[in-house]
Amino acid sequence: MSTQIKTYTEDLFEAAENSMVGQEAVASRTLTYWQDTCKRFLRNKAALIGIVIITILVIMSIIGPSMSKFGFDDQDLVRSKLPPKVPVLENISWLGFSGKDMNGIDQYARKGVTDYFWFGTDELGRDLWTRVWQGTRVSLYIALLAAAIDLIIGVAYGGISAFYGGKVDNVMQRIVEVLVGIPNLIVTILLILVLKPGIMTLTLAMVLTGWIGMARIVRGQILKLKDQEYVLAARTLGAKDFRLLWKHLIPNTLGPIIVTSMFTVPGAIFTEAFLSFIGLGLQPPVASLGTLVNDGFKMMRINPHMMISSSVIISLIMISFNLLGDGLRDALDPKMRR
Repeated sequence: MSTQIKTYTEDLFEAAENSMVGQEAVASRTLTYWQDTCKRFLRNKAALIGIVIITILVIMSIIGPSMSKFGFDDQDLVRSKLPPKVPVLENISWLGFSGKDMNGIDQYARKGVTDYFWFGTDELGRDLWTRVWQGTRVSLYIALLAAAIDLIIGVAYGGISAFYGGKVDNVMQRIVEVLVGIPNLIVTILLILVLKPGIMTLTLAMVLTGWIGMARIVRGQILKLKDQEYVLAARTLGAKDFRLLWKHLIPNTLGPIIVTSMFTVPGAIFTEAFLSFIGLGLQPPVASLGTLVNDGFKMMRINPHMMISSSVIISLIMISFNLLGDGLRDALDPKMRR
């Protein structure tokens, strides 16, 4: 049986394209953790609305008082209890900026006042526009200062407690448990009664126990991270405790820290407003959102405009910071992806 052997020449073959190059090509550019976080945050419309509202309120708290020629403590009984009146908008009666009271009487014409008061005036004739934005500035200052101090103390306390563990952790956590066992409101009221009421007293009262929540969150995060391989590798290479804690562990807990700080601010504003409302906060003539609500509450049935503007500002601050906190929580935690 004979077999026929075929010969193959080079002209019978064609070079094949390297199809693996196209298959292995990256579909999109690689994103870092923070780039991915920003991308997810920008897709959250509620969080963007919150940050826009916060920005507007902060800007108005800075420039708002200077937009009026009246100071926050300028008094004139002739113009007391005037309803809001805004140029152009005064022609639209249903908006409530026409200068007329609940009975439909134009108080500006009756008292012979030619100036415009966009938020009206209080019982002493003080311009509420100036007082509301001045009070917003004071309230935001107290809240941000208290949140910043809570952040510093809480991160340092919780980080040290979790990193060293053992007896150090036991002692530090027993101190926290003692502070938690004392009602925060009682501590705040006692401190305000002992010290002179003021901005620093309010801030100190809120900070005294306000850092505990931050310390517990940081402690829980570091307890999960301190036994990771990268920490062991850094320790093997000779990294000191300070560097391990502040260069490796704390940066990896920034997500929960940022979210907790965002929720601390509205809580501090509410505490300040509550203390001022019950008379334990700032004292006249200093204006804050709490003192303005307290003053307007007394005239709520007769002159509701004295309470509406400050109440709306407090509500906007609370809602916007909560929306921002929810958005940051969803963006910083990959498990919360929608």
